[in-house]
Amino acid sequence: MKKDYECCPEFNPEPWKDKEIMWNNKQFVTDKIKSIFHVPLNFSKIMIKNMALIEAANAKPDNPIVLSDENSLWGSNIFIDVTKDVPNANMTTISGTFLSKVFEGSFSNTNKWLNEMKDYAHSQKKEIQKMYFYYTTCPKCAKKYGKNYVVILAEV
Repeated sequence: MKKDYECCPEFNPEPWKDKEIMWNNKQFVTDKIKSIFHVPLNFSKIMIKNMALIEAANAKPDNPIVLSDENSLWGSNIFIDVTKDVPNANMTTISGTFLSKVFEGSFSNTNKWLNEMKDYAHSQKKEIQKMYFYYTTCPKCAKKYGKNYVVILAEV
């Protein structure tokens, strides 16, 4: 009997819906992903490499957050949430105040989501400095759960 594929926990959107979140030196392993027009080419390879380091250091949180800054058509920086320093990994911290908003659906809606995030920040009388995308599950798990949630975190 074939076991259902599952590598990502089912995402609960409630804690992320229309919230203001503050991070003070939140630790992340960071790496670079190569892309063509925002379509990642080596995401799995980079994640496998970094998750091995994170697991070896016993630094994986129960529900890790994986962020992308989508800063270029040709690549992006990813940030993998960790509980402590990870030897042999590129480490960084993120601090600031962030507005979070949850979206669900096809990635073809990304421009619509970005406009909704800008409108939401404006309604909160906040100016966006930078945005991060929190892809809550891999494509296989999104298909299994029947929902493709994306959280946009806007640093304000």
